[in-house]
Amino acid sequence: MTGLLGHTDNAVEIGAPIDFVWANTNDVRAWPALFTEYASVDVLDEEPCGVTFRLTMHPDEQGRVWSWVSHRTWDRDTWTARARRVETGPFEFMNITWTYEELAPDRTRMRWTQDFHMRPDAPVDTAGMTERINRNTLVQQKVIRETLERRRQAVIGFPDVPSNTRRGGDLRTLVSPATVGSTSGFCGAVRLAPGEGVSEHYHPYSEEYLYLVSGELRVDLDGRPVTVRPDHALLVPRNVRHRLTNVGAETALVVFQLSPLAPRPELGHVDTEPGPNEHLAPVPVVTG
Repeated sequence: MTGLLGHTDNAVEIGAPIDFVWANTNDVRAWPALFTEYASVDVLDEEPCGVTFRLTMHPDEQGRVWSWVSHRTWDRDTWTARARRVETGPFEFMNITWTYEELAPDRTRMRWTQDFHMRPDAPVDTAGMTERINRNTLVQQKVIRETLERRRQAVIGFPDVPSNTRRGGDLRTLVSPATVGSTSGFCGAVRLAPGEGVSEHYHPYSEEYLYLVSGELRVDLDGRPVTVRPDHALLVPRNVRHRLTNVGAETALVVFQLSPLAPRPELGHVDTEPGPNEHLAPVPVVTG
């Protein structure tokens, strides 16, 4: 290998929490919805902290379709992801490092550095590819920033998120760190058929606010029953054991909000009795 080595270094600030940016940009299956240049992604192999995948671009101005295989690894402890081309194509090598820096609870700097060298028979030399990558990176980083900031303002519907039935009822977490990058809490709703309930548990870190839209609800607070009727709300303090039961004749719709967030998702709920579907895997509130 002779001649100049290619190197680019570009960054963008995104109005979203670092967990949200990390989760969305490391989900390679969703890259066609995040980048304007990629037509498809085919995952070939997965590891706990890595993935090998084929990336296919949209046709270029001459109608050519470029495709290659890359291997990507990540380390959330250092907020760093690294990728290398397995099928190098016109490159002798291409290595990319993504780093993420938390600037504020809802602001993240995402930086890409790329090191590469072109083959002697490549249609563009290393200097020309450096200019091309720098120009295109600015476009793609701007698209990613705008896309992720729009996602934070998305309207989330009941069918848009998975159902959690482990503790009973049909519970959906709608606005959360995973769906919109919320930083101080999350909210959702649970539907309970007549006689159906949510098994007893408590929240060590969060207060919970309940609002009953329809039905008639009995909430047992540390064993003390409280009746909640439509258009009424209830506070469940931290560490208070609570169980919800629909005691009415129609489906109950309960809106809930919890704040602040627990340090880690698995610490947010402590079960004090088995739920009707406790064998099911938990539905995560936060990804990343």
